[in-house]
Amino acid sequence: MTDRTPPGSGAHDFADRPDARDLADVPAVEVIATLAVHLMTAAAVQLGLGEPAAEGGSAQPPEPVDLDEARKLITALAGLVTAAAPEIGSQHAAPLRDGLRTLQLAFREASVVPDPPESAPGEKLTGPVLP
Repeated sequence: MTDRTPPGSGAHDFADRPDARDLADVPAVEVIATLAVHLMTAAAVQLGLGEPAAEGGSAQPPEPVDLDEARKLITALAGLVTAAAPEIGSQHAAPLRDGLRTLQLAFREASVVPDPPESAPGEKLTGPVLP
């Protein structure tokens, strides 16, 4: 029987890539950090902070602000960082906490009407974030 998976559909193409790694070989801290970076990047874009400049290029123009989407992403990031911190250690958790705090402050700055204390994104998990 032949494999009828169309090219480009995913499953077999990934395994053929020379840079592919078996997920079982990836340390948990790396998976957690990668997910956190994806959440941070998505939240930054939703806050209108734009994409970082490509090497030798210019930064992308800022995207429109979507505070509702940013709130969800920041809250998810706060949950991940809070839950993972004891498992990954302070060496790995500290930069994630710094990134989270930066996004929480950017959210506060982008909000026309400020959230009440401990109601801003992630603050139920991190406590109040003050400038």
